[in-house]
Amino acid sequence: MRNITLRHLRIISAIHTEGKIINAAKALGLTGPAVTLQLQQVEAEAGIQLFERAPHGMRPTDAGFAFIEAAHAIDERLGLLQEEIDAVKGLRKGHLIVGAVSTAKYFAPQIIAGFKKEFPDIELKLVIGNRAETIAKLKDHVLDIALMGRPPPDLPVEARVFGDHPLIIAAAPDHPLAQARDITKARIAKEHFIVREPGSGTRMSFERFLGDIPGRLEQPGTEMDSNETIKQAVMAGLGVAFISAHTIAFEVQAGRLSVLDVIGMPIRRQWFSVVRSDRVVTPAIGAFCAFLARKGAAFLPISGKLYPETR
Repeated sequence: MRNITLRHLRIISAIHTEGKIINAAKALGLTGPAVTLQLQQVEAEAGIQLFERAPHGMRPTDAGFAFIEAAHAIDERLGLLQEEIDAVKGLRKGHLIVGAVSTAKYFAPQIIAGFKKEFPDIELKLVIGNRAETIAKLKDHVLDIALMGRPPPDLPVEARVFGDHPLIIAAAPDHPLAQARDITKARIAKEHFIVREPGSGTRMSFERFLGDIPGRLEQPGTEMDSNETIKQAVMAGLGVAFISAHTIAFEVQAGRLSVLDVIGMPIRRQWFSVVRSDRVVTPAIGAFCAFLARKGAAFLPISGKLYPETR
């Protein structure tokens, strides 16, 4: 393995990211034959195949994934080295890729803007995706840090709370229950719900909330894959929604949605900053986590009393 270079590792990583030899070559500014030759050299040195040639692209073998993990680890360490050198020089530079689940898009840009005011020389990129997409990017070392409601249980991570995440049930202002008080769980369970896709954090909380109502989850409701679509459906009177209070603050204040007074609501979850515990924590990551701990809650879009106090 002594003859394997950083160039080799980056080529392997590019093949995995791009999916095909020709795409990896284009991303690296090389020719296809040059990339193929480099891959063959690594496989000969390791004595094992790193990719399976499938009809739709290159699929890493177990050995291939081991090389990809090594490439990510080395890139992270080189990034830390650069930031350490910059720190020695007295510079406050660095770069971050921050991922956020789709519900967090209602406040993540404000957090980024607030952080940039304190650290203007740190370059940031914000990547929005659903929970599954965000966890996949965290797993593949694409993200430095992720903002989400529940840390992934199957990844080695360090998670820190930076604010409350209330979940409520929303309805159109003219809904029959909009003016009702002390609505029971059994009563609200009779309503038609507009729900997120399976696997989303909000969907899992919804299923936990109504899971003790016999048969209720057999037909959970109409599935939609974005909070914006759900809000439009509820405003149109198609049903009620179990949803994050952060996503509807503007609509409630504008009188376009109502928060139903359901006993036991809001359900108070928490927002976490999540970093892989098996990676190097750069000064930029440390600064961002510290910023979230100090000021993150102030950016959450809940102003005024949007929902009744929890009983």
